[in-house]
Parts: sequence; C-alpha cells; structure tokens
Amino acid sequence: MEHAIQVLFLSQDSGLAEAIGRALGDGFVTHASSELQVSRLIELRGWCDVVVMDLRPAGIHGDFEHALQMMQEIGAIPFHAPVVVLCDADNRKLFLGAMERGAFDSATMPPNMVELRLILRRASKFHATEAELGRLRAEAQRAGRLHELMGTSPEMQELFALAQKVAPCDVNVLITGESGTGKELLARAIHRMSARNTRPLVAFSCVNLPESLIEDELFGHEKGAFTGALTARSGRFEAANHGTLFLDEIGDLSLGLQPKLLRVLQERSFQRLGSNATTSVNIRQISATNRNLTEMVQQGKFREDLYYRLNVVQLHLPPLRERRDDIPLLAHHFLENCAQQFNRKARRFSQVALRALEEYSWPGNVRELENTIQRAVVLSDAPTVDIAQLSAVVREGYCVAGPARSYEEEVRQFKKRLVIRTLRECGWRKAESARMLGMARGYLHRLINQLEIQQPYEELQARQADVIRPAGRLM
Repeated sequence: MEHAIQVLFLSQDSGLAEAIGRALGDGFVTHASSELQVSRLIELRGWCDVVVMDLRPAGIHGDFEHALQMMQEIGAIPFHAPVVVLCDADNRKLFLGAMERGAFDSATMPPNMVELRLILRRASKFHATEAELGRLRAEAQRAGRLHELMGTSPEMQELFALAQKVAPCDVNVLITGESGTGKELLARAIHRMSARNTRPLVAFSCVNLPESLIEDELFGHEKGAFTGALTARSGRFEAANHGTLFLDEIGDLSLGLQPKLLRVLQERSFQRLGSNATTSVNIRQISATNRNLTEMVQQGKFREDLYYRLNVVQLHLPPLRERRDDIPLLAHHFLENCAQQFNRKARRFSQVALRALEEYSWPGNVRELENTIQRAVVLSDAPTVDIAQLSAVVREGYCVAGPARSYEEEVRQFKKRLVIRTLRECGWRKAESARMLGMARGYLHRLINQLEIQQPYEELQARQADVIRPAGRLM
C-alpha cells in the first residue's frame, strides 16, 4: 500500500484546513494547527512530509513577520519538511518573501485542488530524497568504505559490491570510464579497503607529458644521469613500495615506455635512470583510462601483453547521464559540502533547479556537476538555490513555467520526461523505446514531434562514437 502523505496545515482558519483536508482525498492525511512552537520543530522530522502554511491576513495571527520567521526556523532544520505557502494572488511582496526564506512552492487562494495535489506530491518526493540522502551519508560515515563515491542506482550498487569484493584481493585493477566520473576516487576507495591501507597510494597521470619526463617520474634517477641531475631522486614506484600505485590515463603511455612498465609488473624490479643496480618493489597496480584499450590493442597503439597484465579485474564507472537517479543525491551532497566550506546560506534546491539538473546531459559527468553546484552556492544569497544560480549551459533549453502550471501542462511535462528517460535508457532507439512504453512506433514518433523532443548533441556524439565498454568482471 502506498504511503499516505502526512500534511501539517498551519492556519487560524480551522474550517479551511478541514475543507482542504477533505478535498485532497485519499493518499493525504491532514493535521491542522493554529501555531507551532519552536520547541516542536524538531518533532516534524519524525512524521511530517509537507507543511502547508496559510499566509493570508486571517492565516497565522495576521502577523506576516511571525509567519516568515517561523519559515526561517523550519528551514534551519537539516532535511526538514518542505513548506508550501497559501497566499492571496495580489500579495506579490509576501509571495517573494516566502520564496526567499525557502518555501518549496506556493498556491493562490482559493487553491486549485488538482494543482495542490501535484505540488504536495512533488514536495513529498523531494522530502523523501533529502531524507534518503541523510540516511546514506550517515551509513557511509559508519561504514567508511567507499570514500566520497555515492550512488543508489543499480549500476553503482553493482559497482560498489564488486569493488568491495576485489579490494582485499591483491590483484591489478583497470578502471574505465569517461573523464569526470570519479576514477581516482574509486581507486582510493579500493586502496582503503585493502590490506595495504596503512601504506601510501601514489597517484600519477600519464597524460600530456614527454616520455623522458614520465620515465624519470616513475623510475627516478641517479646523480649525474643527465644534465641537471644534481642529486639522486627516487621515483613513484619506490614511493609506492608496499602500497598502491595509481596510474591515471594509462592509455596515453607511449609505446616506448609500455615494455618497461610491463617488466616492472612481471619482475617486481626496475633500474633507476643512470644506474645498473636493480631495485625490488612490492606494489599493487591500479590503472585508469577514458580510452578504449581493446580498440587500441587492435590498432597496435597499446601492447596486448601489458593490457592483460593491467586488466586482471576491470571496473567500469558509468557516465552520469546513464544514472540520472543519482543526480539529486550527488547534488545535495555537493550543496551541503560547499555551503559549509564557503559559509553560505544555501540548504536546498528549488524544484525547478532540481529538474534542470536532472534534465541536463552532463558531458563532464560528476566533476561538472560538482563545479556547477559550487558556482550556484557561491552566487546564492538565500537558503534555496534557484535555477538562476545555475550555469547558462544547464539552464539552456529548459523551459521554466510559472508557479502555477495548468493540469494539461503538468501532464505534458510528465509525458516529455517519461519519453526522454525511456529513449535514453534504450540508446535513443525508437523501436525499442516504443516496446518498452507499450505503444506503436508511429504513435511514439508523433509524440516526439508534439513534445518537441530532440536528442542532446553530447549524447548523439557518444552514440555515433559507438564506445565499447566491457563489463567489469574477473578475467
């Protein structure tokens, strides 16, 4: 049975609260009150899903400042119930004051019950997402196993389970995924869960560096090995001895250095530049790449024997556009961290801002999302981050409706989001999408045209590139 939405109705007009409670019908339980003491605010977290506050002259003592102060006190509670305000249509000043203090949404009097039900359901879902964020963060702090990696999507849960299984086993790991998906975070999580966690994880990126510099960084050199080598210097292999060496962008390693890396992995020894002495090391190798190494092997750009040596276990981090259910969770996580770091007021997103974040394709993945949230928190002067604080590229193409959309517009937007999500899940293949939606392909074509749906450029490019992503499994 579906959970009934618990609504706290704050108003001096008990008759209005009773009438609206009856009109809401099944699926809603209304609790009426004429006031709310500050001491009871914390109790709301235990049972209340949404607070409806009557801001009309006869609403709460007729004292607008008292009502707005109460809203501010509710907003100061972490993961508090969202507040929906009722006000007269001509009281623009009061409406703006309520939104500035963190109101989730508003409805004019007398309320359209269809619209009010939609608002309350959205608010309840939003509250459930924030509560889940709190639960997951508390659970992650207790377990402390996957560092800052977060995600409730099936893809991420499968990845977490595989990483936890692989981490204690001292085998080489290859992490694949697009730039910005969190490959280094996953490598650090594996290191922390391994028996080597008391020793260092040494990270090094192979991208855009001359071959001679990479060789010196990895193996080190003796005094006088080359011009400018005034003292001996140890390399990353020695620094990672008895720990973990993380080589990022391994696909950019030159063909000249690949045999030397292979020898270290096979023999567990190497020679510094300018030295004949052999140095033994005991390391665990974790590598990462955003390139298709299988294709590079076929093209002769990457050694096959090195590929198999690195790819004992492969873990793939999916792009953010393929796990959109994780976007609200990650966005709230970054919001909380940035607000604390920069001492800002921001505590939540408006529903429009959150929808815009969910709709965007995120070509830069989690790194782009974090940067976007950081910018929004810095620019926001209110507890609620609105779409105006998001970057232009996120706002672009997103249609922002007024505070009270019609029933037909709500249905249209719901259909559009459903069709877009299904198309994305099916790789924008219309025949497969039509089967999943249970409709004829011709009707889906007409629906796409009516809803003005277009495939985002980044997703079109990714599909045309036909990137091969082997599943992360034991070889």
